[in-house]
Amino acid sequence: MKKKNLVPLIVLLLGMCLVVFIVYKTDTHEKEQRHTTAQLNVSTYGERIKNEITNGMKITDTLKQVLISENGEINQFDTIAGNLISDSVESIQFAPEGVVTDIYPAEGNEAGKIDLLHDKDRSRISCYAKDNHTIITQGPFELKQGSYGIAVRNPVYLKDKNGQEYFWGFTIVILRVPDIFSNSIRALSNFGYKYRLSKTEAPWSSAYKVVYQSDGHMTLPASYNFTIGKENWKFEVTPENGWRNNTLIVTVSTIFTAITLLLSGLTRVWLVSKENKNKFQILAHTDSLTGIYNRCGFDEEAEKMIDRNPKTHFVSALLDIDDFKFINDIYGHAYGDKALKSLADSMKTFFPPDTLLGRNGGDEFCLLLPNYTCEDAKELLLQFTRLPKTFSYKGKEQPFNISLGYAEYPTFASSHSQLMRCADAALYAIKLHGKNGCMAYREGLQSGVRKQLGFAFKDVSEHLPGAFIIYKADKDDDELFYANHEFLHMTGYKDMDELFRLTKKSFRNLIREDEQQMIESSIWEQIDSGNENDYIHFHLRKADGSNLSVLDHGRIVESQQYGKVFYVLFTDWEDMHIHYSDKFSG
Repeated sequence: MKKKNLVPLIVLLLGMCLVVFIVYKTDTHEKEQRHTTAQLNVSTYGERIKNEITNGMKITDTLKQVLISENGEINQFDTIAGNLISDSVESIQFAPEGVVTDIYPAEGNEAGKIDLLHDKDRSRISCYAKDNHTIITQGPFELKQGSYGIAVRNPVYLKDKNGQEYFWGFTIVILRVPDIFSNSIRALSNFGYKYRLSKTEAPWSSAYKVVYQSDGHMTLPASYNFTIGKENWKFEVTPENGWRNNTLIVTVSTIFTAITLLLSGLTRVWLVSKENKNKFQILAHTDSLTGIYNRCGFDEEAEKMIDRNPKTHFVSALLDIDDFKFINDIYGHAYGDKALKSLADSMKTFFPPDTLLGRNGGDEFCLLLPNYTCEDAKELLLQFTRLPKTFSYKGKEQPFNISLGYAEYPTFASSHSQLMRCADAALYAIKLHGKNGCMAYREGLQSGVRKQLGFAFKDVSEHLPGAFIIYKADKDDDELFYANHEFLHMTGYKDMDELFRLTKKSFRNLIREDEQQMIESSIWEQIDSGNENDYIHFHLRKADGSNLSVLDHGRIVESQQYGKVFYVLFTDWEDMHIHYSDKFSG
């Protein structure tokens, strides 16, 4: 009888001890995983928020360059500001000598015309920006139009006739909060996080002021600090449901009710916990798109390989897709992803099985060849660079090229990180020499700070001084491919999707119906006569059904992707006549 009672009691006590231990370990593990994931998210979205705010602040740099180029004169302020403003920008302003004189849009912002250097709320920080030649932010403050805003003031200095520098004033942009970083905080909300963005009250202060935050109290938040100008920012996140997984703890704890279920339940919990841990480790080290190592996983494995074989020669290479932004702009990000996956698949197929492959991020990839010198790897890497690479777009294979730089360990580097810097320097040198090539590192190459090489198609098209479209040059089946922001603004279309839908992607449907046949005949008559350019005056149909008198300047060119296409610039006919008549009459 004692044994009958004692054994169940011992099993019960051992089982309770085991469950307590498992609950403790499970709780610790889940909190660590949530902390790790939260830190990754706060770093990723903190950096994204920094970039979004910085991009909004760049408007002041653009205005500054306009002022410098015009020697401090303010010409066509409304036109310039209208091209720069966006949904996340409340207003754009000029403040000569610190006094706000020009505001776009003017309506509703009349109260903003103040003397910044003598205003009691703005003078100290404005004078700091002026005296220290630094851009500053102030806010958040409530906007009369609703929501909140942050003022960005960028001091402008010009030189007088004697070459002496003097303070011209400020270029200013008012950023809407949280509109300027709404995509990032919406994503975090979808992921189940509470968040808080703070900044120092002033460059000379260490006290933080909340810029924007979600509802609810934050406990032990994961944080990411960054600097914009001379001001410190802090971004914090915490899971909405807290760091502890209460559901899992309750589930495990209920196993106390039965010793037999306790044993089987604990075994299952242990197996599930182990499986989740392995999955997290794989996810943390693997690039989800390509299936190869991400930067973190690649660096860890590369360091292990080199540490295990310190006297072995290794060759590390960095490569990326030439003009990858062009692929994304023309074909869309889904096809950009196809190009990335195609490149990764070709790397898996081409290189030896013991090659370590990774994706650094974006369109940059890396690899590590064990037991290779630069001389040994030269032909192999050159062959891979020249190997045709394509991705499929609407049933047709579209080609792309890569640039590749490589370096050797231990000849040029004593560590993995140094080896990667050498490979990066070689890759940068290839970019400077025209891309689509392969180069080994040599003494004297420096990576330095990466510069933007050339201009992306979208960058150029969005800043052309006029409305611009591209369409297929086909007499019977023309097709619209692209329209820049200026064209959409001129014709009243909200976006390209609405333009394509209402015009059925046809240039013909942009011409007033009674002019269609005549205009198309005139265009092709000019082209068929041997001219690459055509000039034609007609009435352009706008989104609301009204018509706009325009001058069409088109050029027919051969496109690698689409065959013959028209590049067309449009000028408002009446504005052009008013402008030139005023100019020449004076």
